[in-house]
Amino acid sequence: MRKLALSFLMCAFGTLVATGACSRNRHPADTALAPAGWAFPADQVIPTYGTDGMVSTTDRVASEVGAEVLRRGGNAVDAAVATHFALAVVNPEAGNIGGGGFMIVRLADGTTAALDFREKAPRAATRDMYLDSTGKVSERALVGHLAAGVPGSVAGMWEAHKRFGSLPWAELVQPAINLAEGIVVHARLARSLQSNVADLRRFPATAAIFLVDSQPLRVGDRFVQRDMAATLRRIARDGKDGFYRGETAELIEAEMRRGGGIMTREDLAAYDAPWRDPIVFEYREHTVISMPPPSSGGITLAQILNTLEGFDLHSLGYHSPDHVHLWTEAAKLAFVDRNEYLADPDFVPQPTRELVSEEYALRKRAEIDADRATPSSRVLPGLGPFARTARTARREGENTTHYSIIDRGGNAVAVTTTINSLYGNLVTVAGAGFLLNNEMDDFAALPGTPNQFGLVQGEANAIEPGKRMLSAMTPTIVLDPAGRVKLVTGSPGGPTIITTVAQIISNVVDFAMDAGASTAAPRLHHQHLPDTLFYERDGLHPDVVAALRARGHDVQARSGYQGDTQTIVVLPDGRLAGVADPRRGGAAVAVRSAR
Repeated sequence: MRKLALSFLMCAFGTLVATGACSRNRHPADTALAPAGWAFPADQVIPTYGTDGMVSTTDRVASEVGAEVLRRGGNAVDAAVATHFALAVVNPEAGNIGGGGFMIVRLADGTTAALDFREKAPRAATRDMYLDSTGKVSERALVGHLAAGVPGSVAGMWEAHKRFGSLPWAELVQPAINLAEGIVVHARLARSLQSNVADLRRFPATAAIFLVDSQPLRVGDRFVQRDMAATLRRIARDGKDGFYRGETAELIEAEMRRGGGIMTREDLAAYDAPWRDPIVFEYREHTVISMPPPSSGGITLAQILNTLEGFDLHSLGYHSPDHVHLWTEAAKLAFVDRNEYLADPDFVPQPTRELVSEEYALRKRAEIDADRATPSSRVLPGLGPFARTARTARREGENTTHYSIIDRGGNAVAVTTTINSLYGNLVTVAGAGFLLNNEMDDFAALPGTPNQFGLVQGEANAIEPGKRMLSAMTPTIVLDPAGRVKLVTGSPGGPTIITTVAQIISNVVDFAMDAGASTAAPRLHHQHLPDTLFYERDGLHPDVVAALRARGHDVQARSGYQGDTQTIVVLPDGRLAGVADPRRGGAAVAVRSAR
C-alpha cells in the first residue's frame, strides 16, 4: 500500500517532476472549480460587502431583522436572538421555537463559548419505544406526538441573552411577534408548502395554519399566525418561563395527551441549556472553534481536517481524482468514530482528547491507500469497540437552518437550529401555533440500523430518559493565524452538515477561495455507511468520476443539492463579505454596505 504523504511533499518541492511521478495529479479539474453546466458558477455568486456588521440567513426578512438590531446598537448575540425568533415565523419548515440547536460565540476580547440547546428525551422515554411488533423501527419515531423531544430553542436564546445580551429581551422578540401577525407569502415558502402539502394535511392543527380549504398558501397570500403571536408575547413578557411554564407548557402537555405523546409539564420545567467547552483545534495555522457533544460536528470536523492537514491539497488541484479520493478516505475514517463513540456527554464519557489529537490524526492518516478506496467494512473505529463505563453525572436534517452574524465590534456568532425533518413531526401545538420536532429519530432507536439520514449509530446514542440525542449540527468560527475572526459558517443537511462545513473551510484555507466561490463550489459527502461517495449533480467531471470508480469508490450523483450555508468572511482590510447559499436562497444583509 503506497502512502500519500511522502509523494505529496516531494511533488511540492519538485523532486519527482522529472520522473513524471507527479503528473498523475494534473487533471482538467485543476483549472476550474466545477465542470461546464454546474448550476452555481463561482463568478455568479457575489458576496454582499459591509463594514459595520453582517447577518446571513436563509430568509431575507430574518436577515433584515438581525441587521436592524445591529443598527440599533445591539451586539451579535442580541441579533441572534431576534433572528432566531423571526426565523420561527418566516421559515417554519426549519426555524423554530419547538426544536433546538447549538450556538458558538467568539467575542472580540477572545472569549469563546458553546451553548447546547439540543432537545432532550422526555423522562417517560424508553430504549425500545419505537420498535414495532416485528422489532423494526416504526414511523412513530418520525411522525406524530411520540417523536418529539423536549424543545430547547427558547431556553437557548434566553441563556445566550442572559450571558451576553445588551438590549432588552422583549425588544428582541417583538419583531417576530409583528411578523406572526401577518406576512406576505414569498416564493420559497410557497414552494415548500406546495411540496409538502400531503404531510401538512395529516394533523388538523397544522393544516389550519398552513392550508386554506386543504390547499397550500400561494405567493402573495397573507400568512397570519395568531396563536404563534400569542405564544411569542408570553415569551417576550416572561422570558424562558413564558414557554416552559404556564399557559404554553399546559398547551404542549394537552397536545401530548391528545396525540399519545409522553412529554409533560415536568419535562418542560426541568429543561436546561448548558454552556460547554467548544472544540478548538488548529488547521494550517488557523484556529477552528466548533461544537462539542452532544453535537458530533466539532469532533468529526476536527478529525476530517486533522487527517487532511498532512497533505498538500492545493498542489493536487481542486476536485482532481487524488483530491477527492483523499477527502473521501478522511471522511470515512472520521464518521466511523463519530457513529461509534459520540453521544450526550452527560450520559456517555466522550474520548474527545484522543479523537482530536495530532497523534491520532497521524495514525489514521497512515491508513489511507493512495491507489485504492478502502471498503467501509474494513474501516473500523480507531479506539476499539465502544465500551460504556460507569459515570456519576446527571441523568437535520434537512429541516435545519443556520445563521451567521458579526457585529461592528468584531463579535461573532454561529447558530444552527432544527426541528429535524421538514416541518418536524408535523404536529402543531393547538392553541400555541408552533410545530414540534421529531428529534427522537436522531437517537439510535435500534443500534446498528440506519435512521432517516442513513446513519448507522451505536449503543452510545441509544435512547435514555433525559438524554440529548446526537446531532450533526456544526456551527463554526475560524480565526486567522493572528487570532482574528476570519470565517463564520454552518449549514443544514443532517450528516452532510459536517462534510459541507469541512469543505467550506478547506475551500477558503487550502484553495484561497473567496466567500462566493467557496459557497458556489460543488460538494461531496461520505459518512462511512453507506459506502458511497455522493456528489452534487454536474459537480464532478465525468472523467474524475471514472477515475474514482477505477480506484474502487462507489460514486453517485445526488438528485438535489447539498447544504444551505450562511457564510461571512472577514477580509484583510476588515470588511465583511457575506454569502447566503444560492442552493436554497436567503440573503446576507450588511449593516452598512460598501458594495
